[in-house]
Amino acid sequence: MSLNKILLMKLGSSAAQNHTSKSLFAFVIGSNDLFDYFGSPNLRQQNTPQQYVDLMVTTLKQQLMRLYAVGARRFFLGGVGAIGCIPVERVKNKTHGCNAEHNFWAVKYNDGQKAMLNELKSKLRGFNYSFFDTYGIMQTITQNASTYAGFNEIEAACCGLGELRAIVPCLPFVTQCSNRTDHMFWDLYHPSEATTRIVVDTLFDGPSRYCVPINVRQLVS
Repeated sequence: MSLNKILLMKLGSSAAQNHTSKSLFAFVIGSNDLFDYFGSPNLRQQNTPQQYVDLMVTTLKQQLMRLYAVGARRFFLGGVGAIGCIPVERVKNKTHGCNAEHNFWAVKYNDGQKAMLNELKSKLRGFNYSFFDTYGIMQTITQNASTYAGFNEIEAACCGLGELRAIVPCLPFVTQCSNRTDHMFWDLYHPSEATTRIVVDTLFDGPSRYCVPINVRQLVS
């Protein structure tokens, strides 16, 4: 049974519509789709990177419109971060540099999301959103690691084994770094708690540089 039907049964049509219109619908999606694409020869044969990114944006748009049709009005979307700079990508490069291709298409997908959201806001009455530039904040942290966030390590993971602790994932038998607060990444894929704290603080109260057109606190106020 769909969430909409459950709400209708419990609250009734009018109350369900009111409840949904005041709710915040959050989407943080896209990274795994891009990883799947770049890791799948079949997907790359079926679609160019631009076609695949366009399909991702179109599919997301359809889901947002379905929610809008049942009363949703406030949406938060977190953009894809600099996925080419995570430890599992850096370790593939002899210089530990970022994967420029993966970052390029992450930005393209984010740009597509922003254009799509702006289009929906212009066409759908009462549609409001906050898009968070995860890529941008990650780049800011990377470029100003010690002064901005006190990080001493922006390439290697805190938990894992091998080069950059990115060869063996964070399994129960793996030792962790001695001070996880100075690492940008927890494991070969995910940001550390310290990084996530910066991200969350910024998406709630950050400036328009990262929060388009408004931040989450403004969206829910």
